[in-house]
Amino acid sequence: MNFIKRVLSTVVGLFVFLFICFGLLIIVGLVVGSSSEETVTVKPNSVLELTLDFPIKDYAGKVEFKEYTFLNEDRKNGLFNIIDAIEYAATDNKIKGITIDNSFIDAGITQTKEIRDALLKFKKSGKFITAYSDIYTQKDYYLCSVADTIYMNPAGALEFKGLYSEQLYLKDIQDKTGLKMEVIRYGKYKSAVEPFLVNEMSDENREQISVYLNSIWKQVKKDVSESRHISVEHLDSIADNLLARNAALAKNTNLIDKIAYYDEYISGIKQALNVDHADDIERITIEDYAIHTANKLKSKSSKNSIAVIYAEGDIIYGEGDEDNVGQGTMSVSLKEAREDDKVKAIVLRINSPGGDALASELIWREIELTKKTKPVIVSMGDLAASGGYYIACNADKIIAEPTTITGSIGVFGMLPNGKELADSWGINAEQVVTNKNAVTYSFFEPLSESQHDFIKEGVIDIYELFTKRVADGRNMKQDDVKIIAEGRVWTGADAINNGLVDELGGLDLALKRAAEAANIEDYKIKELPIFEKDLDKILRDFGLVKTKENILKEELGEENYEILKRIKSMTQKKGVQLLFPYSTEIK
Repeated sequence: MNFIKRVLSTVVGLFVFLFICFGLLIIVGLVVGSSSEETVTVKPNSVLELTLDFPIKDYAGKVEFKEYTFLNEDRKNGLFNIIDAIEYAATDNKIKGITIDNSFIDAGITQTKEIRDALLKFKKSGKFITAYSDIYTQKDYYLCSVADTIYMNPAGALEFKGLYSEQLYLKDIQDKTGLKMEVIRYGKYKSAVEPFLVNEMSDENREQISVYLNSIWKQVKKDVSESRHISVEHLDSIADNLLARNAALAKNTNLIDKIAYYDEYISGIKQALNVDHADDIERITIEDYAIHTANKLKSKSSKNSIAVIYAEGDIIYGEGDEDNVGQGTMSVSLKEAREDDKVKAIVLRINSPGGDALASELIWREIELTKKTKPVIVSMGDLAASGGYYIACNADKIIAEPTTITGSIGVFGMLPNGKELADSWGINAEQVVTNKNAVTYSFFEPLSESQHDFIKEGVIDIYELFTKRVADGRNMKQDDVKIIAEGRVWTGADAINNGLVDELGGLDLALKRAAEAANIEDYKIKELPIFEKDLDKILRDFGLVKTKENILKEELGEENYEILKRIKSMTQKKGVQLLFPYSTEIK
């Protein structure tokens, strides 16, 4: 009897716990759901605080819960919300200047450049921009170099050393464990699978990484040179010899203007605002001001719209979500835009390393259908490579930033094989078949020659289709496309010379070209996709994934956890892939 009582009390406790959790979720939903409509008050003589230490995505995302609308979210902290806010601040009489304060920016190099370009435009208003940090990372300094006055803590540090990319090679660990990857690739530069084939970098991969790193570094140096009036050659000397690693050296090399503590920095801002030293500065964060700006822009009246559709993340076969581009969500968004009479043109904003070949082809087809009724302009972000380029190649015009990584027109197929691992554990797999090719693939057997040939045939077919899509979309000969293909990676600055890109610029230029193509001058922005969520499914998964993730991070450490995620991601990919190289992190 006592046992039954304990069981019942446990069950009741679980139900109470879930009920409380659900109640809390509703309360949080009510708070969050109302936040997007929040009215932000901007006080006179305010300073806009540009602290960008949160993950910045191109599209903050709009989420809808069909059955629980009070949980709907329309976040306004995406890249272009930030840019809109900076541009709006230039015309806002209540905003007197911008302070970039200990930012530790969590964004890609191209995203950083786009924010920097917005700040350059802001400066034309005559309002001030100041920057302060205890520690300037290289990306932080690139952003802050646009400021009128750059401050640094006397005991601080500044990173200006050039760029590097680190690749992990896993062949030896495969040999040791017996868990291997069966790889079929097409394109000598298609290095996404190279770490599973060899244990050191190939000459081709080293060449392409060196080319695109130097191209990006060239743009960074050019921008810093223009803002700080330091020659590019001297900037290279500073980087080579680490001549700005502390406050005194940074001041001596003119990378910063003033060595000061934070209270002295605040005093400088008060002086610029003509505020008494005893008074507080009126400040507004970029996140709050982005909400304020979005509400102002929402009230703009125009009968015309341009739809901005975001393709951000890996391309997967399926619906997709905030982190992955699925052909399901993309097809719905493109269809909605082309059937909306108010939408006169479409800008497809791509920030993707590619992924599933079939999903890329299905999105390509939807763009073809859309082009028949409305112009489609592509704006490339940090990455529009491999499958990311596949879904861009048939647009009416392609616009990229100089630092965009694009191209990587190549294909690979990869399957995990555990034959040696199974043998070491005493596991033997036996198959019974009705036809000689009934076994397409077995995890416990190496690929046979015929299986390998069939997969290779599929990879070559997709490569031929990929290069044909590019040739047709870019008005090039297929043989000419193949010369710049084979998985070769290019920056936007290089891609404009080989025909893969039309113009260099950001989303603002893409919108301008879209308006010109549609022959409109005044328009509103319609952002897509809208992600639909199933709360019941979320509740079923409640707590389990997060708990496992946190435990692994704590036990393995952040860097080792990221390595584990990469390996798991590669082993889970199915079908033929159009994917950018293994590691895209630039340091």
